[in-house]
Amino acid sequence: MKKERLDGVRITGLDGFHAVVPYVMPKRTEAEVSSTETFDVTDLCAYLSRRNAEEGTNLKLFHAFCTAVARTIYLRPKMNIFISGKRFWQRKDITLSFVAKRKFEDTAEEVLIFMKVDPSMTLDDVSHLILGDVKEARSNQTNDVGATMNFLAKMPRFAMEILFFFIRKFEYFGVMPAFLMKGDPNYSTALLSNLGSIGAGAPYHHLSNYGTCSIMITIGTMHKEFRRMEDGTEQERTLLDATFTIDERIADGFYFAKSLRIVRYLLEHPEHLSESVEASVPVDLS
Repeated sequence: MKKERLDGVRITGLDGFHAVVPYVMPKRTEAEVSSTETFDVTDLCAYLSRRNAEEGTNLKLFHAFCTAVARTIYLRPKMNIFISGKRFWQRKDITLSFVAKRKFEDTAEEVLIFMKVDPSMTLDDVSHLILGDVKEARSNQTNDVGATMNFLAKMPRFAMEILFFFIRKFEYFGVMPAFLMKGDPNYSTALLSNLGSIGAGAPYHHLSNYGTCSIMITIGTMHKEFRRMEDGTEQERTLLDATFTIDERIADGFYFAKSLRIVRYLLEHPEHLSESVEASVPVDLS
């Protein structure tokens, strides 16, 4: 078995449990755990509004959420592990993906966005990256993944079966060609679905057995709620629900729960989002 593949480096020296678990639960969809979290984004919304008004930026809540997720993944590297061919791999890059509609219409075509987040990036950098990628994807007739899928859709069923038989073998042995992975959300660290942008909630969303993506996140609409603060007063706060689904084989629930503390801290202390992804966060993970 290869020690390295295009998108990851093999993790060796595993304990007995982790060495065996891919055989006990060979499919990613058999090893899902899901948690819905509520974040207080009152200060974040104020921070984004202030900066947009004073600096002429176009920062959005989704950009902040992506930045917080990327930073958490950088600081908690087990969240960037995937299992393929019953082997554990440490992904080389932090990659986020999401779906954007060309227009907010039922019949509008969906485009897939796949982006690499470098450790030196800040919220502003991530925002520029997202806005640029979405603008380009919406202006183009299709992207690389869309063009590939359109081509495959024209193949007869027997040819498709043969093709995907070999694709599964390529993935198992860690030799998947780059052109089949490039821009495919199924090969990203995390796939995010911003359902709040269309007025929907944050439902559970399954993982996929195809590809290597170990994290799925749905983001719902913001809502208001009165909450008791530390000083004893009742205040109306802006809250945001998000549901995280992960492959529990890559890290235990304790590690996952502590990782969510970083996401929460960054969303509730937005001034830290101006720091780079690689910067430490003052969160107690003990």
